[in-house]
Amino acid sequence: MLELFGSGLISFWLEMAGVQVKPINALDLLAWQGSPGLVVAADPNPAGATTVLEYLKGLQTLKLVAANQTESQGVWIQSGPMLMANHQGTVPLPAASLTKIATSLVALNNFGPDHQFQTLVSATGPLQNGVLQGDLVITGGGDPLFVWEEAIALGNSLNKMGIKRITGNLVITGNFAMNFQRHPLLAGQMLKQALNATTWPRATTFQHSLMAKGTPKPQVVIAGGVKVEPQLNPQHTLLLRHYSLPLKQIIREMNVYSNNEIAQMLADAVGGAPIVQSTAARLARVPQSEIQLINGSGLGQENRISPRAVCAMFMAVQQEALTHQLTLADLFPVSGFDNRGTMHSRHLPVATVMKTGTLRDVSALAGVMPTRDRGLVWFAIINRGTNVSAFRTGQDQLLQRLSQQLQVAPSVPATLTPHVAINTLPQFGAANRNEMLYGG
Repeated sequence: MLELFGSGLISFWLEMAGVQVKPINALDLLAWQGSPGLVVAADPNPAGATTVLEYLKGLQTLKLVAANQTESQGVWIQSGPMLMANHQGTVPLPAASLTKIATSLVALNNFGPDHQFQTLVSATGPLQNGVLQGDLVITGGGDPLFVWEEAIALGNSLNKMGIKRITGNLVITGNFAMNFQRHPLLAGQMLKQALNATTWPRATTFQHSLMAKGTPKPQVVIAGGVKVEPQLNPQHTLLLRHYSLPLKQIIREMNVYSNNEIAQMLADAVGGAPIVQSTAARLARVPQSEIQLINGSGLGQENRISPRAVCAMFMAVQQEALTHQLTLADLFPVSGFDNRGTMHSRHLPVATVMKTGTLRDVSALAGVMPTRDRGLVWFAIINRGTNVSAFRTGQDQLLQRLSQQLQVAPSVPATLTPHVAINTLPQFGAANRNEMLYGG
């Protein structure tokens, strides 16, 4: 069976090892029979399948799963075109935040990694002696990571332009969210607080303390209240254009912390759950039936993805990243590089790129780990049951056993190495992402 892959197999392995070769698509190779889904050859070494069988038996021994009822557990492990283990691998199961892999893939494909969402700031009246005679209008552009630091920097830019007081209201229009609060009125109330340091809550003061030393505290006093309007009046004077962090950083923060609000805003930006579902299936080349979504975050049992489709989506993200000279590690947390968010307290083989998923009765883990004997090993594990902590421990132990069997990779492949230093945080509140269009 393996001879059917011919020289393509060699190219595939080189590509998976991080060697730049003729752009043969790994997913094309995996779908070599023209199947709508992944068709892979069986691994001639049964070690992986045996290890997974022992893992499933262990779940029963620990009474995490009832005897003879492992159909609710899904596992798919493959190395290149070879299937190492498959248990319910093509069955759509509640995937929790593995859904964010689909959202990441489609957003990256739709916008590109350097896309920045724009938030516009405008005025309804003239500026005289530091006083804006009218309303300050915020037109949201769907930035899912507009947080306290971004608002502080925006306020400082307004001060730099000479604006210290607004006689009217703070008007919110467009798609504006702040601190992951998508209700525009509540988001606007937080922004009003942030623009005036004398009204800061403790959380704002703390986030300011993490910003660059010497960052000013803005003083923009708004006399009126916060109002929400459906659309922008074209007669407004544009004052400032705020650019979000690049999409690649937004996606990474979403996946590091498994942030549901970021995921939903990104899903909305590309057209909603139906678009994420259909586009992800097309890009991953799996049957549409194996990706069933009701949102972009994974909240809810109705989000169902097969373990096979999860692995295929991860491969598709890797392909998308490579076209932009990025790696999976630029978009997802990596063991040995990150200890923030969902990577905290996990015990995975070094350089494993991963995504977790958790609901009340779902624990899922997916990603890719480097090995000496099998190169990159792609995996998706979806557990059903209420003892989430025990499932997490079992997932980590399964991957550790596989890593030992296949031997630890002598070095981290370029395709799994992030372009940023260990535990690097995005530069929230960077002044150079505010483009001042009026006055000073």
